[in-house]
Amino acid sequence: MTLALQGSEQPLSLGYDAAFVDLDGVVYVGEHAVPGAAAALEAARSAGMRVAFVTNNASRPPAAVAAHLSSLGVDAATADVVTSAQAAAAMVLEMVGAAAAVLVVGGEGLEVALVECGLRPVRSADDEPAAVVQGFAPEVGWRQLAEGTFAVRRGVPWVASNVDRTLPTARGMAPGNGTLVGVIATATGRQPVVAGKPELPLHRQAVQRTGAKHPLVVGDRLDTDIEGAHRAGTDSLLVLTGVTQPVQLLGAPDHQRPTYLGEDLEDGLLRPHPRVLQVDGGHACEGWLASRQGEHWRVSGSGRPVDGLRALCALVWDSTVGPPPDDELESLVSAVGWGRSRSV
Repeated sequence: MTLALQGSEQPLSLGYDAAFVDLDGVVYVGEHAVPGAAAALEAARSAGMRVAFVTNNASRPPAAVAAHLSSLGVDAATADVVTSAQAAAAMVLEMVGAAAAVLVVGGEGLEVALVECGLRPVRSADDEPAAVVQGFAPEVGWRQLAEGTFAVRRGVPWVASNVDRTLPTARGMAPGNGTLVGVIATATGRQPVVAGKPELPLHRQAVQRTGAKHPLVVGDRLDTDIEGAHRAGTDSLLVLTGVTQPVQLLGAPDHQRPTYLGEDLEDGLLRPHPRVLQVDGGHACEGWLASRQGEHWRVSGSGRPVDGLRALCALVWDSTVGPPPDDELESLVSAVGWGRSRSV
């Protein structure tokens, strides 16, 4: 099945009742805001779209996340934040029942979520936990991983907030929770049940907490945000301010292809999305034409680089021979001016 980017004559902020917006790489990178993100979210809200911040990062409780967002100029209340820690705690509650001891491999975000669910967080395998819950926190080290290993080896349920391999920071990509989960998995021979994107528990939490009927998933990662939207049967918007780069997008498999593409939140939520047209010789979007003749892939024209990427996505995704090599994809991306006009 070939999935093409869709167009929209009106801004997406008018077509969906809620946006489930990822945080890392979408609203901020590390402690710093993505330029224009706060203003774009405020404008989307003014247009009638509810905004929920749905994050795989389980390190901080919603109140701390909301405070961080507020410090960046983003209007955010605690109730607007939905974390994978909350989804993980809800899963553990279903498994072991209220008041049970649960070993935490992670930070304050998990502890707060467990307490809110009526569970008792502990930090030692000697406390006879009924389950283990694991999520990213900068302070996770050998001692926490060892306690988690001791408990998991006893056969208790093990829930991971997410298995993201990397985490975007101001200094670059750092190891994510998936890397830390891999330590316990290697030591025990077991795999956890996962609460966060692309699995569905976190998405269900967001729907339940917002009451959204027609939400749009907004994110920067193909393997979590976009794949999770596919699994939920929900439309998605990929923004190119975080993890995913254009070459990765062009090579995306069917289940990781977004419904819409935007340079950033302003472009994605507040502007119409031009349609890609199939024309003689290839695929056209605004002033760009992407075509393939034999083994030669080409893009020509002028205009906004993101429209050139839209045309290239249609060409590559519609191909029956698969995408060209990465070095050729890099040349095509460069030809639409992405590298000259924007750093991703």
